[in-house]
Amino acid sequence: MNKEAYFISLFGHEKMIGDDAVILENMNQLCVSQDAFFENVHFRRDWMSLYDIGRKAMLVNLSDAIVMNARPRYALLTVAMPRDFTRAQMRELAAGLRETAEAYGVAIVGGDTIANVKLDISVTILAECPDPLRRTGLKEGDLLAYTGRLGSVRLDLQRLLRGGRVGRRSRFIHPILRDRFFCEAAPFMRCAMDISDGLFTDLQRLHDANRLGFRFFSPIPKAIGCSGEEFEILFAFDPRYEARIRAVAQKCRTPLTIFAEAARTSYKNPCRPHHF
Repeated sequence: MNKEAYFISLFGHEKMIGDDAVILENMNQLCVSQDAFFENVHFRRDWMSLYDIGRKAMLVNLSDAIVMNARPRYALLTVAMPRDFTRAQMRELAAGLRETAEAYGVAIVGGDTIANVKLDISVTILAECPDPLRRTGLKEGDLLAYTGRLGSVRLDLQRLLRGGRVGRRSRFIHPILRDRFFCEAAPFMRCAMDISDGLFTDLQRLHDANRLGFRFFSPIPKAIGCSGEEFEILFAFDPRYEARIRAVAQKCRTPLTIFAEAARTSYKNPCRPHHF
């Protein structure tokens, strides 16, 4: 068995994998998302184990589906890996991808593998989304909030770039997806997205999508607002639902910060681009 066939065999679902494309039955309002996770762009192999690389590659893709109010069902992988990868290394990488997918009820059903000079992973998520929650829909006077505590990812990345180490519980290594909170709070949200490139950058996307700016309740330091790869949830809601959303956050033990209201004003992102 060659390496490509061996790697594919590590994911099971043999009845679905094998044709040029997979036929998916009973998909209700299909939602498709894709993100890349590339070595020396998003991670370095001396920062993370292969298991953690596989896990994070899957988590950051699941995040996109979750904040669309979708239910991830299937995943397709494109994995470009160094020719000298051993079977033990392939098993470790596959376990991180597969076990994370399974934890969210997702089956890996196909994709492609090729040899490369470095490790690059691209994941496509197929999800059911009967009631999507988009970035559009923001209205003047809506409140803006985010989950979690922002800023630690930026600090950990700076530490890694200086040659230091971070613990395996670091949210740069292991993002926390707020899927339980989102599932219960989504009916009260006007729009939402995940914070992948930093709060300020993703606010720019909300501004561009809705032509509304933001009136901040207090200044947010750039160390917090420019911290990327947080994968927390940025969302807006009608002020009438504040008590309900706070109750869901308390029930799910999800830190919540309400930091601004939507206003007819301009907005300009002060952060530098992360990848370009």
